[in-house]
Amino acid sequence: MSEDAVIHIVDDDPSLRTALQSLFRSVGMMARAHASVRAFLDAERVDAPGCLLLDVRLPGTSGLDFQGQLESLGIDLPVIMMTGHGDIPMSVRAMKAGAVDFLPKPFREQDLLDAVTLAVERHRGQRSEREDLTGLRQRFSTLSKREQQVMTLVTIGRLNKEVAGDLHLSEITVKIHRGSAMRKMEAKSLADLVRMAEALSLPKTLAEALPASQTRKPSS
Repeated sequence: MSEDAVIHIVDDDPSLRTALQSLFRSVGMMARAHASVRAFLDAERVDAPGCLLLDVRLPGTSGLDFQGQLESLGIDLPVIMMTGHGDIPMSVRAMKAGAVDFLPKPFREQDLLDAVTLAVERHRGQRSEREDLTGLRQRFSTLSKREQQVMTLVTIGRLNKEVAGDLHLSEITVKIHRGSAMRKMEAKSLADLVRMAEALSLPKTLAEALPASQTRKPSS
């Protein structure tokens, strides 16, 4: 996965698109320019950190309307809105929808670069968090059903002997499953395992954790 950021420009003004691409190249950033939302959607997707520099008024789908469609389209790029006809309601709507910034034209180059830098770093962080969560889910999937049960109960604060009673196991068997879960999850401590359980959204109470386990027959 490339970590070179790509700035996606969507604006129907060809001179502005050219100027922005030149600006980003001058500071070592890659940029792709599109004249409309349709052109952006038809272009090949790039799996890289970046942001979407989006004009409010566009032919066809407006920038503000497109911003509201991003999640349903599976596009997670942070958005910077820009407009030559901005007003307070537009700005409020864009920011409430999660825009990193709202820049009225003409804008200072440094203001734009600052906003883009913030948006790209935000996207890098989001991608890193997703990658970490994907890794956790993959490791959790390698645990046996018993190991998953033991991990769940241990991370809500149950002692080994209590987990043994909950699952109708011997305490030594619980210790074996717990140790195996720790190794497979690459957890260095119980606190580490608890943080992993939180990230995985595992049950947080005994009432949530026990129903599935109680339906199983006692086994070792």
